[in-house]
Amino acid sequence: MRLPDPGLLVITDRRQARLPIADIVESACAAGCRWFSVREKDLAAEEQVALARGLLPIVRRFGARLTLHGDAKLAETAGLDGVHLSAVDDAARARDVVGRERLVGISVHSAQEASRLDPALLDYAIAGPAYETDSKPGYGPALGRAGIAAIVSAARIPILAVGGITAETTSQVLQAGAAGVAVMGALMRAEAPRAETEGLIEALAVPRRPFC
Repeated sequence: MRLPDPGLLVITDRRQARLPIADIVESACAAGCRWFSVREKDLAAEEQVALARGLLPIVRRFGARLTLHGDAKLAETAGLDGVHLSAVDDAARARDVVGRERLVGISVHSAQEASRLDPALLDYAIAGPAYETDSKPGYGPALGRAGIAAIVSAARIPILAVGGITAETTSQVLQAGAAGVAVMGALMRAEAPRAETEGLIEALAVPRRPFC
């Protein structure tokens, strides 16, 4: 399935959010972002569904897509556009639940993991942490451009880089072959989420040079 364009996935985290999640999503939509994922795994299932359903009218108004980090059944129940899985989740099961017309993605942390991803089941993967990140301090060694490039080379599906993503690092991971970026804390903590989103989209539009 074709991924949203531009290749920017905004992931929610209400604990880091400076503003209400709905306001952040609306600002990012107005700036041109067309892909969001609710990642609030500490909430009860019904609360995750309620939050996602509350965001749907915003993203639909802008023609954007909304997915869920977590359980495929919850994404289906909420009427979302797909699900994002952890590295240990069952992609075949998730695909059976959401069908062929919705996005299914997964997290990876190494080229070895990436080489095992099945393009018949998965539309994309998120690789990270690309760089040190305030959202998950100490969460694994930073992959850097070389690590992202290795994952891109090993995978048969598009790769989004996550972790420490800024306008500057976006340029670096694109040069490494990434199809786009996923952002959480930098946008959740932003005083001006629309301006932050605009900067990331501008960085995504810069012509890519191969990473050597």
